[in-house]
Order: sequence, then C-alpha cells, then structure tokens
Amino acid sequence: MPTHQFRREVVIDLSRPQVWGSLLDVEKVAGWVSLVGEVEELAHLSNYRAVLSDRVGPFRLRADLTIRIKEMEEESKVVLEAEGEDRQVRSRIKVNLALRLFDTEEGATMVRLEGRYEVTGRVATLGASLIRHKADTVLDEFCSHVVKAA
Repeated sequence: MPTHQFRREVVIDLSRPQVWGSLLDVEKVAGWVSLVGEVEELAHLSNYRAVLSDRVGPFRLRADLTIRIKEMEEESKVVLEAEGEDRQVRSRIKVNLALRLFDTEEGATMVRLEGRYEVTGRVATLGASLIRHKADTVLDEFCSHVVKAA
C-alpha cells in the first residue's frame, strides 16, 4: 500500500497553554484512540512503547509500536514517528505525525494534525479503502476527544 497523507483541524475554545497541557498527558491522550493500549513511557516526552490492536477484515492485528518524539516546540508543535510490526500477521505500520497549535483571532486554539501512514504486509492486501476508512475513523475519534477533553 502506498503512503497515505492525512490532515485534520479542530478549534477549541481554550488558550494554547490550556490545550498544550492536556496534550502532554500521554496516558490520557493514548486513551483517546481506542486501538491503542498498554502505553509504556521509556523516556519522558521522548520515547514510548504501545500496542495497537484491532480487527481488520479477517485479520486480528496486534502491533507493538515504538513511538519517538522527533521534535517539540513548547505550546506549539510536536512531531512524532510511530512504527511497529505484527509478526503473526506479517504486517508493518509506520506513522509520521505533526501536531501543531495556532491561536485564532477569536482567542481560541486551532489544533492541526497532519502526516502520513503506511501499512504493508498481509493486512495491506485487504485494500487501501478499508485501511483508509479505519485510519479516518481513528483520526476523527482522536479529534473529537481533543475537543471534549482540552
């Protein structure tokens, strides 16, 4: 499957420092995505491990992810890379994500998520449309939690 690009934006009626504080609570943020579980902090705001699990068509996917914060600018931006593999299903996933915060003219904060993901192996044989639908659902789920929880 080729790399797929994504972008989402949500506006939250809170200041940037308030939103940033919520986003730094890694355990809470991980709970916003139902596919992610068993988060382990290896180095604070730097390296993590997590398990991504879901049913994709006939496959039960359980990938151990390594998550690395590549760049961070206080109250402004986080860039991360997550990658992992499900050896049983012989599939790999890689995600590059940039999360940016912007002030709006109304005094609110816009959160922009953009990046790309790639899924290869047996799960990818199901087709891009099913995987894209799953990814869109995860992004929408995350954005709805950002708005509620911040």
